[in-house]
Amino acid sequence: MNYEDYIKKCIKFAKQGEGHVAPNPLVGAVVLDKNGDIAGYGYHQKYGEAHAEVNAINMAGEKTDGGTIFISLEPCSHYGKTPPCADLIIKSNIKKMVVGMIDPNPKVSGDGIKKCKDARIEVIVGVLEKECQKLNEIFIKNQKEQKPFIAIKTAITIDGKIATKTGSSKWITSEKSRKEVQKLRNKYDAILTGSGTVLADNPSLTCQMNNGINPARIVIDSKFKTLLTSKVYNNDGTKIFIAVDENIKIKNDISKNINLIKCPLINDKIDLNYLIEKLYNEGITSILVEAGGTLNAQFIKQKLVDKFYIFTAPKILGDNNGKSFIDSFNIADIKECTNLIFDEIIFLKPDILIKAYLT
Repeated sequence: MNYEDYIKKCIKFAKQGEGHVAPNPLVGAVVLDKNGDIAGYGYHQKYGEAHAEVNAINMAGEKTDGGTIFISLEPCSHYGKTPPCADLIIKSNIKKMVVGMIDPNPKVSGDGIKKCKDARIEVIVGVLEKECQKLNEIFIKNQKEQKPFIAIKTAITIDGKIATKTGSSKWITSEKSRKEVQKLRNKYDAILTGSGTVLADNPSLTCQMNNGINPARIVIDSKFKTLLTSKVYNNDGTKIFIAVDENIKIKNDISKNINLIKCPLINDKIDLNYLIEKLYNEGITSILVEAGGTLNAQFIKQKLVDKFYIFTAPKILGDNNGKSFIDSFNIADIKECTNLIFDEIIFLKPDILIKAYLT
């Protein structure tokens, strides 16, 4: 029996829950009968509903007797929105459990495994652990730091430009790359941008993939310069946040669907740490930053970025006055560079997507 093959299936199933399960983790499960044949499978489909193990066990029915269950994440051991999955596994007379990773939630964190071991179920832990951790990198940060996972998405020429000096930018990358962006928007709880981007491009910042979920929209606009008629403020049932100077006097009539977050300023700019804490308290567990070079630089300088999605087109702008995706670092010595770790390079011909992490 190749354990890794079945955990790969669990990961594949789990990804189908993207955009639907936050703040819960993505989880997939596969049940084999006592003869080693697949009897059931499932994934956590929606927050508050049945977990992956429940769906897989329900599909397997009586074939769980003497069988094996594979799960990308340790089964829960406590009562939350649903009963403990560990109890169901024990009740189903499963004899072996293979787990990708331990649950970082302190309410579980090894207890689900202990429950199953105490019930004399053979337990194997850590199969494709790194892959399972990457699957739930958002959930892991939420649990360990009580902060949202933050990623920057940008589309650039190979000389690092996001627009010409006149602001022309449509389109740097291909349609294939833009479709991939829609998948990212479906994955993250919220998209964050700055007032400059709203004024220059008037983006809608919605998810346009089939069956996709619109992320919440966050605009950093300390002086409240953006117009409430901008597309980003359309009342489509999506949560909308505007971060403004805490001392500003609001003259406009604010729609009920728009939430103002009044923030202190640091050097005349919104205190990002304060804003991020407020957003997490509002239930935002992950943020995709789609902004210009100035705001991107603020996030990077303050080490608030976890991940980068850099869509790179085989184009050269070749203009020093073109707009860069990072501005105002003013580095004189190459040793002072901000270092990234390249994680994955995906070809989206003619473009490439570089996924990287901040060291």
